[in-house]
Amino acid sequence: MVVASQSLEELCINSIRFLAIDAVQKANSGHPGLPMGAAPMAFVLWDRFMRYNPKNPNWFNRDRFVLSAGHGCMLQYALLHLTGYDSVSMEDIKQFRQWESKTPGHPENFVTSGVEVTTGPLGQGIANGVGLAMAEAHLAAMFNKPDCTLVDHYTYVILGDGCNMEGISGEACSLAGHLGLGKLIALYDDNHISIDGSTDLSFTEDVGKRFEAYGWHVVSVPEGNTNLEAIAKALEEAKSVTDKPSLIKVTTTIGYGSPNKANTHDVHGAALGDAEVAATREHLGWNYEPFVVPEDALSHFRKAVERGASYEAEWNETFAQYKTKYGEDAALFERMVSGKLPENWDQCLPTYTPDTKADATRNQSGATLNAIAGTLPELFGGSADLAPSNKTLIKGAGDFQKGNYGGKNLRFGVREHGMGAICNGIALHNSGLLPYGATFLVFTDYMRNAIRLSALSHAGVIWVMTHDSIALGEDGPTHQPVEHIASLRAIPDLIVLRPADGNETSGAYKVAVERAKGIGSAKKQASLLALSRQNLPNLAGTSIENTLKGAYVLSDSEGTPDIILIGTGGELYLCAEAADKLRAEGKKVRVVSMPSWELFEEQDAAYKESVLPQGVTTRLAVEAGISMGWGRYVGNEDNTIGVNTFGVSSPGNVALEKFGYTVENIVNRAKALLG
Repeated sequence: MVVASQSLEELCINSIRFLAIDAVQKANSGHPGLPMGAAPMAFVLWDRFMRYNPKNPNWFNRDRFVLSAGHGCMLQYALLHLTGYDSVSMEDIKQFRQWESKTPGHPENFVTSGVEVTTGPLGQGIANGVGLAMAEAHLAAMFNKPDCTLVDHYTYVILGDGCNMEGISGEACSLAGHLGLGKLIALYDDNHISIDGSTDLSFTEDVGKRFEAYGWHVVSVPEGNTNLEAIAKALEEAKSVTDKPSLIKVTTTIGYGSPNKANTHDVHGAALGDAEVAATREHLGWNYEPFVVPEDALSHFRKAVERGASYEAEWNETFAQYKTKYGEDAALFERMVSGKLPENWDQCLPTYTPDTKADATRNQSGATLNAIAGTLPELFGGSADLAPSNKTLIKGAGDFQKGNYGGKNLRFGVREHGMGAICNGIALHNSGLLPYGATFLVFTDYMRNAIRLSALSHAGVIWVMTHDSIALGEDGPTHQPVEHIASLRAIPDLIVLRPADGNETSGAYKVAVERAKGIGSAKKQASLLALSRQNLPNLAGTSIENTLKGAYVLSDSEGTPDIILIGTGGELYLCAEAADKLRAEGKKVRVVSMPSWELFEEQDAAYKESVLPQGVTTRLAVEAGISMGWGRYVGNEDNTIGVNTFGVSSPGNVALEKFGYTVENIVNRAKALLG
């Protein structure tokens, strides 16, 4: 029964608020303030504007919704439950933030169906939203026809002050404005409160003017707590602006309805407390027990189920007509969305022999990318203003720009962190696009959180990192990565590959492409390739298939080895040459190439034993980075030739020599270990 003093819309909005209040209170943990303040804008968006199907959360042409201010996730869980998503039951709401619940403390796309991207680290979500909008624009350019529009949906984002403070949002939104992504609409929950207190303490800029400078359309709603028609009008206006992304600045009160905590930081990140919950119920005229949704409100929300079925049926009819008229394009569309690869797609990968001219693996990477692009039209990526150095341009494919969304080359500018989160958004559009992002390996520091989230959220991104060691030379220690490979290997579910030559580079791409699609793994995975600037010989014994195993025997002596030399990347050929010298002196030497720890650890015990037999304990690892972690394979991190300090500015070959990356030094270290 509707409370007399409340309209149906107010009842619906308060249903969102009190599900959030009650769930946070039961968990004694969470962020009730944002859902309480943002409930009106979220209700208008989900009730009047968004196109989605609760009974098929993965319907392709749905509008995408991102809660960039992910700490306010009870807002999203409440909406999912109320509108009829099976993934969030009332019991799930009651289990907010509990072990193995479907309502974790921040939205996770791999846990809760209906959540598009994993948010929480502030600013990531709005940058993901830029990627989602870029994916929509590119797919529309690929598949839409003058008489048949197959791809046509919006990306909506709710972000807060914290998202706008984080630099990543500036990087991504600047690029979005440049690209004119008219189907990206962000609602800014302008409540003037952060954890420290009032934003006046540290954040007094005019956000609207900043976004106007980025090239966005900006509109304000001063009465975001109560004026639903103003919110709706702003959304209509935003949709009418097709050549710019839109920011709707909605001024709200955090914790709206709480008599004593509204508009304070106390309501940001803690439960209201029993007394304040009771006071809020009284203040908002909410005469319902915890976790009770009034029937009138629930009936209204559940109309989304019928609407969603109608939206999808209409689109299915469009697609049926599309298949009749444009069968070849429809087949490609279906393959991409299914996540499948063409049969024998990997036949395009280049192969090399020892007679092939020595080359940098970054160059071989560029050749491989272009070979893949000819087979996989879903390839879509670029570099953070380093394409000529990263060798990541797809030849003849054009640039993705305003007016040419069909271009395959993304020009991210000097925006590594924004690039990372945008690539995650493209991957999590789940339309089969295969994004890649490139920079120097040392600059993964700028984008580590986005790389971590690609692994966490099962985003199939290929990270292409070049200039992978001190061998890059004269730029010196600011540009020479030493700790980066070790730190990236520490990220769970990220596959790190350091190929030694052309065959291993092709093998690394086979892994990266297939894992991005979820082939060969229980989930989609991100991969990171670390590639050389310096020329490297193509070695006998390397192959694409061997690379897939993570480690393999490159060369061996008869009988049980006296010592095993393990090399990666640009140092493997030095191990091979050192082994030849040691064998000439009567030593039995096995050389193991280990392009990927993660792939090797996936192999069974018998294979691991065949490569690194437990009975052979004399081992030496050679890698131009810190030694940390190598103890697991050589018994002691002292049994490595590593760089355990910062690099120096010098020609690359000089730096390698001074740090001990010579055949002579490997031979001497091996002899010392052999006693």
